[in-house]
Amino acid sequence: MNMTLKPAFGLSGSALKVIAMISMVIDHVALYLMEHGTVLYETMRCVGRIAFPVFAFLIAEGFIHTRSRYRYFFTLLGFAVISEIPWYLLNGADGTHNVMFTLALGVATLMVLENLLQRSMVLGFLWTLGMAGLASWLGVDYEWRGILIIVFFYLINGYGHSFPYSRGMQFFCTFTLMMHFGVIGAILACMVLYLYNGTRGFVQGNIAKYGFYAFYPVHLSILVLSVQGKYC
Repeated sequence: MNMTLKPAFGLSGSALKVIAMISMVIDHVALYLMEHGTVLYETMRCVGRIAFPVFAFLIAEGFIHTRSRYRYFFTLLGFAVISEIPWYLLNGADGTHNVMFTLALGVATLMVLENLLQRSMVLGFLWTLGMAGLASWLGVDYEWRGILIIVFFYLINGYGHSFPYSRGMQFFCTFTLMMHFGVIGAILACMVLYLYNGTRGFVQGNIAKYGFYAFYPVHLSILVLSVQGKYC
């Protein structure tokens, strides 16, 4: 990524994770525990739209810098499987699957795409299109849009030096794909990502790293208990 286009101040990758996690909790509290259609509900859902673009951005960044792509993929897949239990208890058999599957599928897409791009842009495009279709067929959260936004972040972050307006392209892609879920939320997500300063931040070591992964199934489990308590 072109560092000269980043602000001197801003948010570290760790700060982005915290913001995304808070946004996700706000979104899920509104979705599962609040009366739908109220002003407070709609406001919280708008704030909740910050989460996925930030997570997608961090997945692309993590893929570029990780020492082991396979470990990265299987870690996400493992937590996706664990998270499926509380996800099912919250959503029932509605044919959808939790967002950790989306992130894992995004990493799998990038693993093959990285090699294909060295041989053919066409093959890379077809592979991405196929994986986006697979995401929709599987019913993972954010479906094809989730895969495409991860791929766009990877291409722009990994090859941003080739594009003088890479930051603008990043925000354009984010807004275009996320506006389906709400224009205000998409704008908020772009604002948060703009403040990223390229530093790793305070999350250091495996305990903190896996703690962030574990937060997702843990918060879903707490929501399950809260929903059950609400209707008891």
